[in-house]
Amino acid sequence: MLSFAAYSYPKSESYKEILISSASSGILIYLFLIIFQPFGTENFHHQYKYLLLFPYSVIFGLAFFITDSIVIRFKNWNIGAELLKLTAIIFLASVLSYFYNTLFLSRVSLSFTNYLYMFLYSLAVGIPISAIYILSRYIYLKNLHEKTAWEVSQQLVAHPEASAQKFHPALIITTNNTELKIAADHFIYAQSMENYCSLFFIENKEVKKLLIRTTLSGLLDQVQTESIKKCHRSYIVNLDKVKNVRGNAQGYKLSLSEIDFEIPVSRRFISLIIPKLGVSKV
Repeated sequence: MLSFAAYSYPKSESYKEILISSASSGILIYLFLIIFQPFGTENFHHQYKYLLLFPYSVIFGLAFFITDSIVIRFKNWNIGAELLKLTAIIFLASVLSYFYNTLFLSRVSLSFTNYLYMFLYSLAVGIPISAIYILSRYIYLKNLHEKTAWEVSQQLVAHPEASAQKFHPALIITTNNTELKIAADHFIYAQSMENYCSLFFIENKEVKKLLIRTTLSGLLDQVQTESIKKCHRSYIVNLDKVKNVRGNAQGYKLSLSEIDFEIPVSRRFISLIIPKLGVSKV
């Protein structure tokens, strides 16, 4: 169970995505209430019944938007964190729903016992909606990234000679005790480890590894070109070295011709990296 909770899960990366997800969740809540009419709703008779139920969808959508707007600042995200976020959404929605129901519909005095009932109602509605949201979003992102990865990989196969036609400037990398000069087309990738970076490049037709004392952002300032870009908070990659792209729900994985493992592309950098792979090779 703990290993499942630690599995990476793609969180929303933009306020536009948060707004769409919040609106979708609110609509699902409203459809659930008017179709199934749970918790005695079928016995609630009023001329404007469906209009009075609509604020519950606004409440859940608002709770979703507020919570997601807070967690967007976090860097690492997994299924356990997502479940905690959904619990917070349900709790916030239950509080707001309780006040709406008590002050505007039932018009009874406030009591903790009545709130507990509202919290249980919110759980009963929120859990299935949350399950639908998690699974549908995961499947959508997985299918989207897999399709895009396949299309980009086809272009990479169709135009393998494109990078050879480019102008490759010399890169001069300077740190406190190191100065390295390499051709841009010999740069493969770099990986950060706190205040150090492992630099991989080609020298005398062999892959070399050099550990230098610098941050990834400091290294990026010295090596960034049209083809050498940051693709992850821990990686800089030479896009001209990419031979294949694989997609999943979290983002993309890049296969490079000189190494035997994949470089991740986080969702934050997808809009920068993937179009360049598709365009630069054509």
